[in-house]
Amino acid sequence: MTIVQTENLTKTYGAGDAAITALAGVNVSVRAGEFVAVMGPSGCGKSTLLHLIGGLDRPTSGRVLINGSDLSTLDDMRLTELRRRHIGFVFQFYNLIPVLNAAENAALPLTLDGLKPAEAQARAAEWLKKIGLGDRLASRPDELSGGQQQRVAVARALAADPKLVLADEPTGNLDSRAADDIASLLRQVSEEWGRAVLMVTHDPRIAAYADRIIFLKDGTVVDETKLSGNGADESDRVREKADAL
Repeated sequence: MTIVQTENLTKTYGAGDAAITALAGVNVSVRAGEFVAVMGPSGCGKSTLLHLIGGLDRPTSGRVLINGSDLSTLDDMRLTELRRRHIGFVFQFYNLIPVLNAAENAALPLTLDGLKPAEAQARAAEWLKKIGLGDRLASRPDELSGGQQQRVAVARALAADPKLVLADEPTGNLDSRAADDIASLLRQVSEEWGRAVLMVTHDPRIAAYADRIIFLKDGTVVDETKLSGNGADESDRVREKADAL
């Protein structure tokens, strides 16, 4: 089942001689249970693609379908509702609230959607236990390592049981060991829990955990590579392709 589909997705900033085309007619898709990485040089449109798919920005032309829903047909309220219930976000710098503990942070999408705090935290706690933080439910962000904070962010992304998880450089602020742990966790999110995962990364070693890599250059898709998902075993091949762009 296809969870994400873009059709001739184009995004232009500015107008006239000052216009900059960030994406030009991009067609990508991600199925349920598939882990897809997006790579390419700085300024190639990776983050723009993620923002358009996540409904954080609107395309100049083309469209984004999430589980069959055309984002261009949704008003701001319905778009916010779709993001909250069907898309989980993981960012490079965690974006946790310092005064809230792990369970409260992970429960935020549910509480914002109107669920009672106690029930929201109970559901969030289940996800924190699944990802290995069952003993840190009451810990605040400053009491957790970077890798643990990012695990809380992953639990927050999963709390509302979304069909899609979007990860923007999720390992960019971590050491290599913690980065591998998060990449492995995202693979588990797709493989074991059946979510579609779309990750932007500049790191070939992290991209090698994916099932497939989409390479962007100058706002267009220039290559796609299927992988076995064995991480380090294929990182050299990924690095060679990335360096060739």
